[in-house]
Amino acid sequence: MLFESEVKKYVSETMLKLHAIDLTMDEIAVNETRKEFEGDLTVVVFNMAKKARMNPDQLANEIGNYLIANFNLFSSFNVIKGFLNLVIVQELWMKAMQEFEIVRPQIDPTSTPILVEYSSPNTNKPLHLGHMRNILLGYSVAEILLEAGQNVKKVNLVNDRGIHICKSMLAWKLNGGGETPDSSGLKGDHLVGKYYVEFDKIYKQEIKALVESGTPEDEAKKKAPVMLEAQKMLVQWEQGEQDTIALWKKMNGWVYDGFASTYDLMGVDFDKMYYESNTYLLGKELVQFGLKKGVFFEKDDGSVWVDLTEDGLDQKLLLRGDGTSVYVTQDLGTAKLRYDEFGFKRLIYVVGNEQEYHFKVLRLVMKKLGFDWWDSLHHLSYAMVDLPSGKMKSREGTVVDADELMQEMIDEAKRITVELGKIEDFDSEEANNLYNLIGLGALKYYILKVDPEKRMLFNPEESIDFNGNTGPFIQYTYARIKSVLRKGEKFNELNDYKKLDLVTYANLDDKERSLILSILNYHSIVQEAASKFSPAIVANYVFELAKQYNQFYHEHPIVDIATIETSKFRLLLSERCSEVINKCLSLLGIVVPERM
Repeated sequence: MLFESEVKKYVSETMLKLHAIDLTMDEIAVNETRKEFEGDLTVVVFNMAKKARMNPDQLANEIGNYLIANFNLFSSFNVIKGFLNLVIVQELWMKAMQEFEIVRPQIDPTSTPILVEYSSPNTNKPLHLGHMRNILLGYSVAEILLEAGQNVKKVNLVNDRGIHICKSMLAWKLNGGGETPDSSGLKGDHLVGKYYVEFDKIYKQEIKALVESGTPEDEAKKKAPVMLEAQKMLVQWEQGEQDTIALWKKMNGWVYDGFASTYDLMGVDFDKMYYESNTYLLGKELVQFGLKKGVFFEKDDGSVWVDLTEDGLDQKLLLRGDGTSVYVTQDLGTAKLRYDEFGFKRLIYVVGNEQEYHFKVLRLVMKKLGFDWWDSLHHLSYAMVDLPSGKMKSREGTVVDADELMQEMIDEAKRITVELGKIEDFDSEEANNLYNLIGLGALKYYILKVDPEKRMLFNPEESIDFNGNTGPFIQYTYARIKSVLRKGEKFNELNDYKKLDLVTYANLDDKERSLILSILNYHSIVQEAASKFSPAIVANYVFELAKQYNQFYHEHPIVDIATIETSKFRLLLSERCSEVINKCLSLLGIVVPERM
């Protein structure tokens, strides 16, 4: 909050002067004043009253009187049940507004970075709705950290090897008949995903046959021929068998082309791509290092484990008896590789909350291996996205495909926009661009406005509503402001509104003052969102700002040449508001239209 540090400093000086009580900044609680009370910032007095052995209201009045008499920051105060509400001198707010600008801090590219890993797809299926929450969250967190002045690297780890990859490969080898993206007309990732589902069908049929012949179900799952063949293929891959590697490269190539087009439509990017196939051997080396060091142990079947029972967990497999690696193996190698490359001050893994155990293990294993940066590994856990029909299952083909979902949102944006009938003067290119911006903006905002830790139900119809807490509502507010500014530019008398001296402008009403205070909160909102890795803080802030502006718009004539100074002020206030809305939405990966 603007002036928060000054208020804390002056309150501390006041308590020392009046009561010889030396308070640290952390001991003084300052909040924004609630809307129903007069004031800008509120000091919570109860803790200080306890130290001073005074009635909270009495102490609050005493502090308020001293602040007014001795510091030129305050114009008045009031006390409500132990809360000291302070009114900041208007000229100071206006000076801050005059100087307000949104400029991303200059970042030293040689400074120690924060790494944000997101997406992390498997190459056995296309991206789906669950991936979208991951990708949008990771991209937005990285953008917010950059806006907060951090050196950030966006990284992606592609899970391009393992038993799940072999399942798609084997199903294509058995039933593909040489099908390719070109021959099928399917995107490469969709084609490979088709065979992942196909494997599951074959697997279930074989399990059923074994059970009917008298094999217990648990044993049947292990003995199903197609599963044994997939496990054999994994061993062949790790041994570098030529035909297996060739098939793996071909099918992964199809998937990468598919992912690239999905990322492009989604509007996200990465600074560096990592591939599990290039890092899992580094993990194996670390496992051997841990064995020699005595922090891991080997079982009779040759498998390697770590004992984490003293840390409140259990024993964890690090390497199978046949020498093949598991997920945590490659994560060990990748983390070490990244630290050697970047010396990161933090590595943020954007991964669903079902993997919380995995990242506890990863951190503890790195600690046992003696890496003092183990505590820099941070799991940004997020809850799952539910559908009205229930949980998504990739292997059963019941997922909401990301490409299809984005296209459906764009189509729905087109339908609603055409129904509203406000784009008759748009050419086809501008109209199609608008449908894209609205559809994708609706999708991104709906997902990002929810706190990452909260499970969410995705409702496409709600997300694209032009009213309420939605992306299109905020986009429309921005477009409305741009329309107002274009109207103002038609009058020569108002063209120099940007040169207005805000400090000397005195005709503020409550709505205008409130809007200014919200705009000036932008930088503190960014810092809070960065510290909590939560785009939801930015999303809900910009919604409230848009809502405030619309109330202001409906109650105040903005362009009125009969009141030149007032119109100039309101145009400048509108422009600042549009700048903040635009920037906030860009931090969420959302593009704003100049008109709607």
